[in-house]
Amino acid sequence: MPKQLKRQLKTYQTSLGFYDQAVAAPSMKAALEAWGASSNLFHQGVAREIDDPDIVAATMAKPGVVLRRPVGSDGPFTESAELPTDLAEGENKPKRKPKPSKRAAKPAHKPSRKIDDQEARKAAVAFEKEEQRREAERRKEEAARAKARVKERARRDKAVAVAQAAIDKARREHEARAEEIEAARAALDERAEAEETRWDKQRKKLEEALRRARE
Repeated sequence: MPKQLKRQLKTYQTSLGFYDQAVAAPSMKAALEAWGASSNLFHQGVAREIDDPDIVAATMAKPGVVLRRPVGSDGPFTESAELPTDLAEGENKPKRKPKPSKRAAKPAHKPSRKIDDQEARKAAVAFEKEEQRREAERRKEEAARAKARVKERARRDKAVAVAQAAIDKARREHEARAEEIEAARAALDERAEAEETRWDKQRKKLEEALRRARE
C-alpha cells in the first residue's frame, strides 16, 4: 500500500459577501486562514467540507488558492469571479418573486472524483508552495508596516525634538531676561538704600541746626 500522505488535502466551501468561496486545504483551520476569516465559520454553520467532483477538481488544481463564484450560482469556481449580475440592475426595477432555490432541493448524489496518491501528493506540494507564498506576502506586508511604524516614530521623535528645542530656547531667553530684571532690581535696591543713608545723614544735620536755632 502507498504510504499515507501526511497532509491529505480536502475541499472546503463557504459564502462570504457576494461570493461562494472554495479552497483545497489540509484542515479546517488552514481553510479559515486562506479565507482570512476572523471567526470559525465551520462552527457557525456557514462553511463545510464538500465532495462535489467539479469543485474538488478545480480546487485541487490550485491547492491553497481561494476560488470564487457569484453567491448562489452554480457556475464554475475561478480565481477571478464576476459579481452577481443582479447587483448591477437598477433599484427601481420591479422585484420578481424569488424562484424556489435549486440548492434547497436535495441534489442527486454525485460520485466523488477519486484522487489517486500521486495526484494528492502533487496537490499537497502545491498547497505548501501556495502557503509559503502567502506567508512570504504576510512577512512582506509586516515588514512594510514595521518600516512605516519606524518612519512614523522617527517623524514623531523629530517633531518632539523640534518642539522641545523651541521650549528650551524660550526658557533660556526668559531666564536671561529675568536675570537682567533681577540685576536692575538689585541696582535699584542699592540706589534706594544709598538714598536712605544720605537722607538720614542730611536730616540729622538739619534737625541739629534747627535745634540750635531755637536756643
